Amino acid sequence: MFSHVTVGCTDLDSAAAFYDAVLAPLGLIRRVVIPDGGPASACWVHPTHTLPRFYVYLPRNGLVATPGNGSMLAFHAQTPDIVRAAYAAGMLKGGTDEGAPGERPWYGEGYYGAYLRDPDGNKLHIVHRGDLEPVW
Repeated sequence: MFSHVTVGCTDLDSAAAFYDAVLAPLGLIRRVVIPDGGPASACWVHPTHTLPRFYVYLPRNGLVATPGNGSMLAFHAQTPDIVRAAYAAGMLKGGTDEGAPGERPWYGEGYYGAYLRDPDGNKLHIVHRGDLEPVW
């Protein structure tokens, strides 16, 4: 459905280190971004898919990056253990807690997730959906 998703950051090196830590347990890898005249960025993909992609950018307009009110990115995890690992890695790299890992049965049978914010305040959800087939 998506080609790519982008969030802004104020410090690309810090943001890249945070997302390297959070996304590695999910099986996502950072890919080289070829400069195209746009702002500096970092990008992650699944190793066997070219799309979708996740990017972190310094804002093109030069203004300070701010998180969206009501915005959230949800990343799929193959198991609850991976949810816990991604959440813990993010917390160690400057994330802030928005909901510790745990079962959330009101969202569906086998639903297990965690919520955190990246160093710029963007809200993330790491989720294992036991009620659905895996994404990859």
